[in-house]
Amino acid sequence: MQRIYEPENLMEGELLQHMLASEGVKAHLVGRDLLGGVGELPVFGLLALSVEDEHADYARELITAYNGALPVPGEEPDSFPDVLVC
Repeated sequence: MQRIYEPENLMEGELLQHMLASEGVKAHLVGRDLLGGVGELPVFGLLALSVEDEHADYARELITAYNGALPVPGEEPDSFPDVLVC
């Protein structure tokens, strides 16, 4: 298993985990259960997505493509120009 990405929060982690699953890559969201200890544990570095070694490069490519996605012109809401809303 390799840690391939550290999401900013649980919502991003779960979103990426499901996106990877839709592409056939099983990912584990490490640290999900530690979030209840925030205040006594360090805030950063608790969450990570991990995948099997043979899927690591492909999973990184998918996450990079997802993070680099731009809204389709004309599809973004007026109140959030240039923001991708899923």
